[in-house]
Amino acid sequence: MRRRDFLKQSTAAGAAAVVSGAAPAILGAREKSGTKNPIIGSGDYRYECIHNWGELPRHIRWETTHGVAIDDEGFIYIKHQGLGRAVMDTIVVFDPKGKYVRSFGKSYYPGGHGIDLRKEGGEQFLYLSDIHNRQVIKTTLKGEEVWKLCYPIEAGVYSRVKAYRPTNVAFAPDGGFYVGDGYGSHYIHQYDKNARWVRTWGGLGKEPGKMNTPHGLWLDDRKGRTPSLVVADRANARLQYFTLDGKHIGFVKDLLFPAHFDIRDDILLVPDLHARVSLFDKDNKPIVHLGEDPEWRKKVLNGLKVRRQPEEWLPGKFVHPHDACFDRDGNIFVVEWVEPGRVTLLRRVG
Repeated sequence: MRRRDFLKQSTAAGAAAVVSGAAPAILGAREKSGTKNPIIGSGDYRYECIHNWGELPRHIRWETTHGVAIDDEGFIYIKHQGLGRAVMDTIVVFDPKGKYVRSFGKSYYPGGHGIDLRKEGGEQFLYLSDIHNRQVIKTTLKGEEVWKLCYPIEAGVYSRVKAYRPTNVAFAPDGGFYVGDGYGSHYIHQYDKNARWVRTWGGLGKEPGKMNTPHGLWLDDRKGRTPSLVVADRANARLQYFTLDGKHIGFVKDLLFPAHFDIRDDILLVPDLHARVSLFDKDNKPIVHLGEDPEWRKKVLNGLKVRRQPEEWLPGKFVHPHDACFDRDGNIFVVEWVEPGRVTLLRRVG
């Protein structure tokens, strides 16, 4: 995502008012000052905040970290854009202790964006969103490509490929999936399990069913809820719910600039690009906004200069959380749209 796009969208949302490569960080390391890692959150949702997590190899330098996913074995997949540097792998894999395992994805440079993971018939696959090549790609966990998709011609809503820039994917319970055209024309596209187009809905707007930057999306199948699709309607500063066939259900509005999702038990995790990470209960009531600080947010959003000034980043504070996910122990990994990029482990202590 480019700076001018963020500024434009932030203004629309009305919320503006309110590296690691040279010296890899070791999991559990203390801050440079020698002080302990800060604890953020409250009650049962308190976390040790470990910034700059993971041992990045010398041949890769983070550049705007965009996506994170975790496989069944606990390996962590980080996707970064690569914008502005020499062509490099855009996907880096770490073991649970932060040791580098492998990397791949030079062909997605500089379009590294969404990365989502699903198990299908005993095998796990990655679904990658490439905003430069304007494609969604399915790969194995080692990067072998299964297929590539461009925009759906059948939908009849595109006259040129430049109107399409997919940002993230969500998975349907029947084996199909959904694609959010977050940086393109603001549509949601539904596909069946064979990657055949089913339907398209949405488009730019504020009214129910319309969206402004449907950046992230997720199947909300928490216990006691009818399975539905939740969309991070980012520049409208809200979540929007749909039935699995695209009919509008309702909104959740206690958001600033929501980016994507993960779910663990009955908790909905929402990284918010406006300097916080939020947890919501099964009724979508906020439990805690991690890193919440209105004065800090005001500084972060003032011209977006802080995202390029690591020396200004504060322990226990976020700049621009772009994606986040739970591991199997309830810890949270957060990646941020900052330069040169940042991965934070929130180790649950509450």
